[in-house]
Amino acid sequence: MFIQTESTPNPATLKFIPGEAVMPAGTADFTSAEAAAASPLATRIFAVEGVTGVFLGSDFVTVTKSAEAGWEHLKPAILGAVMDHYQSGAPVIEGAAQSGHKAHAAEDGAIVRQITELLDTRVRPAVAQDGGDITFHGFDRGVVYLHMKGACAGCPSSTLTLKMGIENLLRHYIPEVTEVRPVTV
Repeated sequence: MFIQTESTPNPATLKFIPGEAVMPAGTADFTSAEAAAASPLATRIFAVEGVTGVFLGSDFVTVTKSAEAGWEHLKPAILGAVMDHYQSGAPVIEGAAQSGHKAHAAEDGAIVRQITELLDTRVRPAVAQDGGDITFHGFDRGVVYLHMKGACAGCPSSTLTLKMGIENLLRHYIPEVTEVRPVTV
């Protein structure tokens, strides 16, 4: 098995591409070993000292490290954990994956549908290239609330991505949108 690695805009995060499907549908974002209990793959990766986050995408795994840990020591151990997982035959995750966008039932449902469609077609594929995901969390009085996951969470350029990229895109196509803000869940 050949596992590729790619850097991301977030220096604390690396993207691992095993050459096989990781998540058949949805994504999974784990910020602790306890939260990763439902994922045998994420559990193996969290066993590597210095790992602080694991994000599972369609065909990649994004791993975030602590500030004290160095990639020169973590990378070989993570590659081994991913390889061991795929050789074990265990599932990547037990149960359902996260569906993505948060449900929004209100009179502005048509606007929300436009927002989520733009996110799904224009934003999320680009963000996945950098090892992350952005999902809709809410819309209130012109403000769109988005949840950043994987490499996007804690990335130094995430504010620029939100304000200059996503906010401008949404405001261009949807005049009701006035601002985009991040949320933490």
